[in-house]
Amino acid sequence: FKENRKDDIWLVDFYAPWCGHCKKLEPVWNEVGIEMRNMGSPVKVGKMDATSFSSIASEFGVRGYPTIKLLKGDLAYNYRGPRTKDDIVEFANRVAGPLIRPLPSQHMFEHVQKRHRVLFVYVGGESPLKEKYIEVASELIVYTYFFSASEDVLPEYVTLPELPAVLVFKDGTYFVYDEYEDGDLSSWINRERFQGYLTVDGFTLYELGDTGKLVAIAVIDDKNSSVEHTRLKSIIQEVAREYRDHFHRDFQFGHMDGNDYINSLLMDDLTIPTIVVLNTSNQQYFLPDRHIENTEDMVQFINNILDGTAEAQGGDGLLQRIKRIIYDAKSTVVSVFKSSPLLGCFLFGLPLGVISIMCYGICTADTDGGVDEHEAAKKENGDQELTDEGSEEEQEEKNGRYTELSDGELKQKDIMEKKKD
Repeated sequence: FKENRKDDIWLVDFYAPWCGHCKKLEPVWNEVGIEMRNMGSPVKVGKMDATSFSSIASEFGVRGYPTIKLLKGDLAYNYRGPRTKDDIVEFANRVAGPLIRPLPSQHMFEHVQKRHRVLFVYVGGESPLKEKYIEVASELIVYTYFFSASEDVLPEYVTLPELPAVLVFKDGTYFVYDEYEDGDLSSWINRERFQGYLTVDGFTLYELGDTGKLVAIAVIDDKNSSVEHTRLKSIIQEVAREYRDHFHRDFQFGHMDGNDYINSLLMDDLTIPTIVVLNTSNQQYFLPDRHIENTEDMVQFINNILDGTAEAQGGDGLLQRIKRIIYDAKSTVVSVFKSSPLLGCFLFGLPLGVISIMCYGICTADTDGGVDEHEAAKKENGDQELTDEGSEEEQEEKNGRYTELSDGELKQKDIMEKKKD
């Protein structure tokens, strides 16, 4: 594979045998292989145990598992989308094909526009702008398609101030790239590759982090059709549509179904429906200081954020990091106990039980040692008293014996004296 891989285009899953996410991807990956073969795609699908072939995995910059890469010549493109069959197949077909796809007719343009919600098109001949467009396409084709067309292929409602030009078609209209107002072409395309209004989830937020935009979200319950839920969603949609020229460079708009993910992100319990603005670059967030009643209130809230008068919460400071560690640990423990109480008791009860026994043993050992020393001291003192008492008795006995012996000697002396007499 290492020697011959450049002869073909490869879509490779780098996995680890012990990885749970890899095992979950395996049936999807088998479906991807079958789909690509049935389509007659030139892309070969394979998988590699990155733990057995660590040198090759390291060569391609594999840092986690599973990692999906499309290998095309000397280039390796990372897949960062949802791990579904359709999304992976679409990624493979997009990246394996030409960087810039020509649109030769109006019919083809209309067909492609129906298939893609966001469409980038270069119009014009050879130019430095086209060279830049090709360079950006080689970098961002992992996210979106890039096309080229002549001016007569474009819809009649499109008017161009000059040629060459780069356009994006989305949200039922189009926008023309202006180098002076929009800055670098790569940054502009990266910002514009999303629709003006999105249904936001965790993966979308992760991708939006590359754009540098703040994300204004209506957190609602999609199943709840009450006035308050639909009203906040409508307010966000209207601001995204009517105030695009004011906010599109700095803000992305959308709504999120449910507050579970946003609560874990903010480490707080938000009551839905509500509105929150996220800064994905530094984990700060903004909450309105008053109830959002209409579009004007939302516009005022956004302007307060832009001019710095709105209070930012969260962030990536030291205290927030410590809070994040504690919150994640607590969430992990709670989730384990909810999913499997017996497993939770085993995982957390066993270590705590061992530690408790060790602590009890240490404390008990110290106490018994003190008692033993005290008893030993008492015994020693008792032995000493007994020894002393024994000495006194022996002394008295000796004294008694001495007294008896002395009386006998005196009697014997008296008898001897009488004999002499």
